[in-house]
Amino acid sequence: MTPLQFALNHMTTPQLAFADFVALSSRLGCVGIEARNDIARPLFDGMSAADAGKLVSDSGLRLVGLSQVYPFNTWDAEREAAVRSLIDMAKQAGAETISLIPRNDGTGLADGERQQNVRVAMKAILPMLQDADIVALVEPLGFLRSSLRSKAELVDVIADLDSAAQFKLVHDTFHHTLADGGPIFPEHTGIVHISGVVDPSLAVDQMEDEHRVLIDQNDRLGNIDQIQALIEAGYNGLISYECFSPETHAMKDPYSEIKRSFEFMTNRLGRQAAVRVARHKGRKV
Repeated sequence: MTPLQFALNHMTTPQLAFADFVALSSRLGCVGIEARNDIARPLFDGMSAADAGKLVSDSGLRLVGLSQVYPFNTWDAEREAAVRSLIDMAKQAGAETISLIPRNDGTGLADGERQQNVRVAMKAILPMLQDADIVALVEPLGFLRSSLRSKAELVDVIADLDSAAQFKLVHDTFHHTLADGGPIFPEHTGIVHISGVVDPSLAVDQMEDEHRVLIDQNDRLGNIDQIQALIEAGYNGLISYECFSPETHAMKDPYSEIKRSFEFMTNRLGRQAAVRVARHKGRKV
């Protein structure tokens, strides 16, 4: 099996200063990181974008993306300014992508309305991305209150705007589960976000960001099966940890705990790959 390419989202360890987050990611053997403007500390901890980008590259990492503009699909002058600002910051830092998050408050849900809102925003953003030669990652959210739950609807807009080079989707294993699964689109996937839910008392429609923890054998989201399906379908990009749980944020030894989870996923996927090969050859593992 081809080695997994792990990345780390700052949301998983928001208690760490940016420089410490970069150092942790490098020590874990990650390929890249995702920085955020929505945690309880300034983006890059106030470091200039150029200096932050240099720190990342000097640490042997890619600055995979900057998050986020919310809600991108309520298009107005404020959102336009936010997108332009994030693109500018990304270019200064050498980031590969920016992140666009849909409205998630129970409004704009009607069929027809939600697709049109996404299309209007993406049509306006497209020339900005082309001028800057940068990619936007759009993340469908599986919550019932989300105005963009369906990856298929997003792919339809991407195709309609002939914009596959500028827009990629985020396959988030948590949100994929909350949205009742459905088709995957490896050719349109720019990154995979992973997290686990282990609380056995929760129904799927009760799961919230606060329940998203590191993945282990008790995971209820089927992360291993989702990652395996994406790989088998041709996805070979980054798999980035994005945990929101206060329990995860309070980790006393994030290196050991994240490393243990990385090893669990690598071993489980490797085992499944070996079983598939053995079955193909007509023998048991």
